[in-house]
Amino acid sequence: MDIDTLFHEIGLNPADYDDLHITRMLHGFVAVSHGQVIRVTEPKLRFCPLVAILYDRPGGSEDIETVKQMMAENTLEKIAQFGLFTERRQLERGDIAVPYGASEIMMFALRRGRLDCAVTVCDGAGTVLCTRPDVVQGVGARMNGLFYTTPIPAVIRRLEEHGCVVAFPRTAEINQVGGLRRAAELGYRRIAVTINGYVGDSLAEARAVEREFGVEATLIVVCTTGAGADRVREIGEHADAVWSCASAGIREVVGRTAIIQVSTAIPVFAVSERGVRFLAGYSSNDDVFARLDLRKQYLIAGNRAGTPIQMGNMSTSICERQLPVRSAREPRPLA
Repeated sequence: MDIDTLFHEIGLNPADYDDLHITRMLHGFVAVSHGQVIRVTEPKLRFCPLVAILYDRPGGSEDIETVKQMMAENTLEKIAQFGLFTERRQLERGDIAVPYGASEIMMFALRRGRLDCAVTVCDGAGTVLCTRPDVVQGVGARMNGLFYTTPIPAVIRRLEEHGCVVAFPRTAEINQVGGLRRAAELGYRRIAVTINGYVGDSLAEARAVEREFGVEATLIVVCTTGAGADRVREIGEHADAVWSCASAGIREVVGRTAIIQVSTAIPVFAVSERGVRFLAGYSSNDDVFARLDLRKQYLIAGNRAGTPIQMGNMSTSICERQLPVRSAREPRPLA
């Protein structure tokens, strides 16, 4: 899906707003302008295990309007608590918010010197190049997914004061391939790039930039709920690490050929050797990862017998297992 189709689906014209930010929850979109929720589209998921944990919502029994109200209230809560979509945006955080979140794993990789730079996305700034672990986590820790944003000068200024490079400060464009190119031009060699799996950049173009500059780009695909069949195939062909979200295609197509699956309710898949190294940076058990036979498949999950390992602040285990491994706690219905 392209951004114009997305706006048609939401029922908004971005030209009508000087301040507009689009995020997503339960596969429904939430639009924010000047710190207020102005539109919530119908959620397509009835249950998400992460929403159930973070917001104490069992899911499945509530009517649509009640769920939409919850989506609006939780967005307003994050605006109040973390300053999302406003000039009060919190930009630094050092703790783990989500056990296997993309920003958490990038934070660890930067801390341990396994990455030089992360190309990520921040509301009010768009594509951002970050080298500080705490800023990568501050930007990403409580962001459900950012699909569109407009410039907030105070946020851009503070990011720059934190040593970040805002790739497109005049427009706050989300252009991760352009961000990768900028990072390579600035001399960074080991670069992690987050790419939206639903409405996002071409992974093939990102690989072309990688080859052009001779850098090592770890392509991290997030927000995959609703990704179409062609997009799923592209992700499987080019990505290094993939968050399955509520995507049936990612589980069945990408998961089937993955090397490692982390967790079962909302699996994270390492689909390349580079993706395995990226996950390994989140663990204190380098020796276990070094001994893996990458021709085989492995599951990292706390409810399975295996070799004990530490992932972030989670004590879990790794075992050889045919993938994907499904769970009764996965989101429903899968999209």
